[in-house]
Amino acid sequence: MKRIGLFLTLTASLIAGSAFADEAAEGAIKARQAMMQLFAFNLGVLGEMAKTAVPYDAEIASAHAGNLLVLSKMSQNGLWPQGSDIGSYPDSAALPDIWSKYPDVLEKDKVLDAAAEAMNAAAGTDLASLQGAMKAIGGACGDCHKVYRQKK
Repeated sequence: MKRIGLFLTLTASLIAGSAFADEAAEGAIKARQAMMQLFAFNLGVLGEMAKTAVPYDAEIASAHAGNLLVLSKMSQNGLWPQGSDIGSYPDSAALPDIWSKYPDVLEKDKVLDAAAEAMNAAAGTDLASLQGAMKAIGGACGDCHKVYRQKK
């Protein structure tokens, strides 16, 4: 009888642990997607100015560039648990290679940080400086997404 009780306790613990892991992974996916939406929103405002679709405004450009800088420096610990890829969670766009090639991801993150710093310095200067910084930050985002995100 004690073995059955122990077995049931261990089974319940594994199921509960699995449910917690699923909730944690789903929460991480939602958080990183929200972070990417914030990147996209701020880049969108800057991109519209760079394309002259909206008038250049140094104060607005500086604010959005500052947001990008904060986002790029934000710790992503906990946002990328292994196994939270598209194969396990259809709501995820992360490809499994992100974990097996993690040193490359870290290098790409350094490039994004540098591009965000350059954008922060340039955005409020003038339109030409903003336009010059757009290629680097857009390229930094794209370099990671092309390799580690499921194509839409």
